[in-house]
Amino acid sequence: MFGTLKRKWNKKHLTDERFAFLFDETSNDEVVVFDCETTGLNPKKDELISIGAVKIKGNKILTNEAIHIYVQQKKQISHESITIHQIRHCDLEDAVPIEEAIEKFLYFIGNRTLAGYFLEFDVAMINKYIKPMYGIALPNRQEEVSAIYYDKKIATIPQGHIDLKFNTILKDLDLPTLQAHDALNDAVMTAMIYLKLKHVKRIRNVRRE
Repeated sequence: MFGTLKRKWNKKHLTDERFAFLFDETSNDEVVVFDCETTGLNPKKDELISIGAVKIKGNKILTNEAIHIYVQQKKQISHESITIHQIRHCDLEDAVPIEEAIEKFLYFIGNRTLAGYFLEFDVAMINKYIKPMYGIALPNRQEEVSAIYYDKKIATIPQGHIDLKFNTILKDLDLPTLQAHDALNDAVMTAMIYLKLKHVKRIRNVRRE
């Protein structure tokens, strides 16, 4: 009930009816997995550099429909930030304004469920922009892959320590690591994790299941 009220309150504050579709009931089997590259880890002061997103339909990752958006930067990207995501200011020649990036992203996700790794941060980054632009926070249902992994792993080792690092999860699920760690490749790898987790009951001996 609280979730319904919160959703209604959120929709009431929508200032652009073009995006009313975000609040439609989800009636399909599609999920959008997305990842953001940013100038830092503080949504309040850091900026969005790129968004990678891919759809999952049934048991397929629709890489042919994926999006990878680079965002124009008003300030030079710090050296510390570049060492993490390898994106330099000169790599953003074809980047788009933040308003265009956010609109494209919202039309891409529609009313679909969102999934991701450290999803709370990525959603907070998107909300940072859509709240002043459209008066709302993302209303989409959300699924955190590390939480799904934890729930299935802990069943096999009660009271045990669960390593939730991204590369550890990939290795444990016997999934490949894509060469370049950018927003799109991270989204694709997260989508692989999501699908693998949906098809196993427990993580122990997952390679044999």
